Amino acid sequence: MDPLNVGGMPLDALLEREWLITNGAGGYGCSTAVGLNTRKYHGLLVAAMTPPVRRMVLLSRVEETLHLNGWPHALACNEYPGTIHPEGHRLLKAFCAGPYPRWAYQGDGWTLEKSVQLVRGENTVVISYTLLGADCPAELEARPLLALRSMHDLMYQWNGRLAAENKTSRHHRVPPTLRTPEVFFAHDGAFNAAPACWYLNTIYRREEQRGYSGLEDLWNPGVVRWRLSPGQTVHFICSAEPIELDRTLATLDAQAIPRATARTIASLPDTTQDLLVASARAYACDAIDASQLSMRLLTGFPWASPSVRDALIAFPGVFLVTQNFAGAKALLQSLAAKLDHGLLPSGLPEDGADPVYRGADISLWFINALWQYLRYTGDEQTVSRLLDVATEIITEYRHGTGLGIATDADGLLKTHAPGSGTTWMDAKIGDWVVTPRAGRPVELNALWHNALRIVAELCERFGRTKQASELCELAAKTQASFNRKFWNPERGCCYDVVDDHGADPSVRPNQLLAISLPFPVLAIERHPALLEKVHRALLTPFGLRTLAPDDLVYHARYTGDVVSRDRAVHQGCVFPWLLGHWVTAYLRVLGRGATTRREALRFLQPCLEHVQGAGLGHLCELFDGDSPHRPGGTIGSAASVGEILRAYVEDVLDQGPPALPTPTKIPQSVPSDKAITTTS
Repeated sequence: MDPLNVGGMPLDALLEREWLITNGAGGYGCSTAVGLNTRKYHGLLVAAMTPPVRRMVLLSRVEETLHLNGWPHALACNEYPGTIHPEGHRLLKAFCAGPYPRWAYQGDGWTLEKSVQLVRGENTVVISYTLLGADCPAELEARPLLALRSMHDLMYQWNGRLAAENKTSRHHRVPPTLRTPEVFFAHDGAFNAAPACWYLNTIYRREEQRGYSGLEDLWNPGVVRWRLSPGQTVHFICSAEPIELDRTLATLDAQAIPRATARTIASLPDTTQDLLVASARAYACDAIDASQLSMRLLTGFPWASPSVRDALIAFPGVFLVTQNFAGAKALLQSLAAKLDHGLLPSGLPEDGADPVYRGADISLWFINALWQYLRYTGDEQTVSRLLDVATEIITEYRHGTGLGIATDADGLLKTHAPGSGTTWMDAKIGDWVVTPRAGRPVELNALWHNALRIVAELCERFGRTKQASELCELAAKTQASFNRKFWNPERGCCYDVVDDHGADPSVRPNQLLAISLPFPVLAIERHPALLEKVHRALLTPFGLRTLAPDDLVYHARYTGDVVSRDRAVHQGCVFPWLLGHWVTAYLRVLGRGATTRREALRFLQPCLEHVQGAGLGHLCELFDGDSPHRPGGTIGSAASVGEILRAYVEDVLDQGPPALPTPTKIPQSVPSDKAITTTS
């Protein structure tokens, strides 16, 4: 990724650029390009105390001062009421977010580089400083500022006893209290605990803009000092566990991404695919306790708890295109072990509580992911073991299960859970479901038909001929009913929801799944009309609007307090993950020739440019519905980058997996879902 030349950019513009790194266990580091935290979720070490959840901001930031020739040069940057102090951004000359964040500071006769890296699989951050050039040695001071709280909370000065204990002269421990966790820090300099104090009234401007409290106090345990010669690199490490400095640095050296050395920031020769793959890998999670639901895919940073729906939407791009087949298999097996009367969990609560079951579509996304896994891997043994899970989902959905899920006499799928949204458009304000879609949602029935066809194909593949025939009949019945009831001839597209009292004619992107999934439910002669309607009403440079702008309840801007944002999120906001389905549908309708694939690239280009530019290597959750389509939601979304990556590789580059090979003879007597474990 090319370095960002910050010299000519105003501070407010730089504060809109947010970097993100992850540790593969739910933890992360995140802040702005100048290092000024604008969110309570920003921090250099946000640790997952019960991976991948229970995340806590341990190290918020570090205030550094370089002393050279008797003059202090403040490198840090922070916001307090009515002022920015210090103003280290004035010395910042360049910033690069990839492969890990690096800053180049420069003054009269000196240049210093700073880098931040997380140790993979550990709640540990390493901050390195290199004096790249100076006419004499310098002294560097660093004051770590600790938050020691849940990422959703804020810290305020209190009278409890906080003090750093010396384990050695270079390794220190902050003991736990009833309010704060245990924290360790280490360095290769000299530490003085005498200046320990509270830094009061840090302001997080983005929280205030979002209608939340944005004022916090941070605790400084003391100051670390180094004597730096030109070319020398020094380190500060913070962790939730005891630290062995040499081992930690050696671990960083062994990681795929190299540790910062004494060199200037330089651009890396990334291709578009390389950039998307690097972004996607930030969401892949390393092995976690096998006794728990192992969310091998983290879905939204910095504040979103793991979402199974988003994980399964992102699954082909983040796991299969990147060839992380072991992780893909582990996620499927782990989810299968949590099947409850046909339902799969919708997510993991941030507090570490048991998984919740709130989505009617999630089990159907699982079946779609199972099909994609077979396409990419040819792993018939795993898929045959999971086939019982897929057939159980179909059986439970047919005859009725939780969330009011059942099929009607026409074979269509309906869902209704009072006071709750069961589709992906599930925003809720108090008791008000913002986008009520009880009944027969269009994408749920597209996924249902897709699932019936997939399970029928798998049953045929693995010798369950009778079951395959029954499912094919049900799929045909469902498809006929869908085309009879969901088509809106006046608008030339699908109704969004069909219920017992009529149909909702709102023009939404959910209908796109009726032609984009592996087994489309909409009659092929209607594909061009639907595509044209979606194109004219919903398509934007960054994805599809969730509602047509001419609708009376359309909301163009995702701004203001939580009520204003939730009112807009599915009533007009643009979601990039839908762009992947748009590209697939576009090529399905217009053909996969070189011209149409070039046009598909044109559709993806603004998102690709956002990842390369303002997104600093990531793609956000959503954008405003109207131009200039300001980014919003989580700054990093697995669903967004996963679908853009999949569409780019499979559709634009035309490098999807080959056709499925002739099936290998698999015994019909395969283990039931009860034998499935969470281990790969």
